[in-house]
Amino acid sequence: AFNTPSPNKAGYVASEQTKASFLPQALPRLKDAQLPVLVHAAGERGCGWVCADKEEQDDATNDVPPGLPHVSRLGVSAVESAIRLVFGKESDVKAAVFHGVNQPLTVEDIDIGTPMAREIIVRTAASGVCHSDLHFVEGLWPFPPPAVLGHEAAGVVEEVGEQVTYVKPGDHVIACLSVFCGHCEQCLTGHPNRCFSPETRRAPDDPPRLSQNGQPVNQFINISSFAEKMLLHENAVVKIREDVPLEAAALIGCGVMTGVGAALNTARVEPGSTVAVFGAGGVGLAAIQGSRIAGARMIIAVDISESKLATARELGATHIVDASSGDPVTRIREMTNGGADYAFEAIGLKAVAAQAFECLNVGGTATVIGMIPIGEKVEIDARMLLSERKLQGSIMGSNRFRVDMPRYIDFYLQGRLKLDEMITRKGHLEDVNEAFRAMKAGEVARTVLTFN
Repeated sequence: AFNTPSPNKAGYVASEQTKASFLPQALPRLKDAQLPVLVHAAGERGCGWVCADKEEQDDATNDVPPGLPHVSRLGVSAVESAIRLVFGKESDVKAAVFHGVNQPLTVEDIDIGTPMAREIIVRTAASGVCHSDLHFVEGLWPFPPPAVLGHEAAGVVEEVGEQVTYVKPGDHVIACLSVFCGHCEQCLTGHPNRCFSPETRRAPDDPPRLSQNGQPVNQFINISSFAEKMLLHENAVVKIREDVPLEAAALIGCGVMTGVGAALNTARVEPGSTVAVFGAGGVGLAAIQGSRIAGARMIIAVDISESKLATARELGATHIVDASSGDPVTRIREMTNGGADYAFEAIGLKAVAAQAFECLNVGGTATVIGMIPIGEKVEIDARMLLSERKLQGSIMGSNRFRVDMPRYIDFYLQGRLKLDEMITRKGHLEDVNEAFRAMKAGEVARTVLTFN
């Protein structure tokens, strides 16, 4: 069976070095253990095999010559095991690597694995720089280094693993961190954005999707788009039509989905209603557009940046409030004659979340979209709850992204959802730290990094 190629570049293949050094020692012992299949050894990378049960797995592990990397797996097909167990390295790609809190990302070469079952490789065309990434860089939310950040991206499918049926090489896709399994309780009750099934990620004994010098590099919320390629579960992407610019499509992957979805899916803004949006960054601008698409008659943008408020006007805000010149809650109550029907917090500050709740009219709903730092608590006047005012959260716009994102693409092509106008700057992977600086300084709505 050796040296027989397979369509997935795996199968039963052994290097001459492996045959000479490992097989003469291991084959008799493996045969004695009556292992059903020997899955290939690949030189210095080690070996992998399929075992019928735990006892055989233990026997085989004990028979491996000292110092040889190895991994075994129970009850998996031979070809799939070859892909999963041994061909862990596919190629070098450039990526912006996160090494620790408040440290700049550094552009380095990392290794990206070969797709296993239901996995695909997407060549990144564009990645938006989202404020969520900055939260992790600044340590407001924890994530273990080393890691490749980034999660708002679009690209072209380059390679697919076994059992992939949804996409093929050449398909244009948007990546989404709301990876879904399709059969857990959350998925089956219409909430795939809440799916956290571990089966969409690799098992602990599988080779990592990303690595460097033989050591794992953590994949960021199932995506890691600050890299030339992404290795994803097939349920982390949605196919889109090929006439849509991928730079614009990338924004839909997180910021637009989060903001527009919060208005249309989470809050369900009603036609003729009044809306206040706190924060006119990328997500806030998307919430403004979602409210406009929903038919709100008054949309109030609240920010301290004059340029952001001007952009909010262009994208659908009917009124603006400069929060640096007075209490925005009082202004909103005056403008709406009692309070807003809907309010959105799109910054990630607990004080602003409280303001979003306080500006509501009787029966109004405030939706917190921003990532308030872990451990902080939002305080509200409990009496206001007795007038049926509501404070709620939203995760990724309560999306069903394979349904929602193609609709948003149609809105864009119809001129109803403005994406190009949200892109303030464009850059390349090397510009990621400058993009973070500009975001923190309030100079941009969105920076998009593009890849050749």
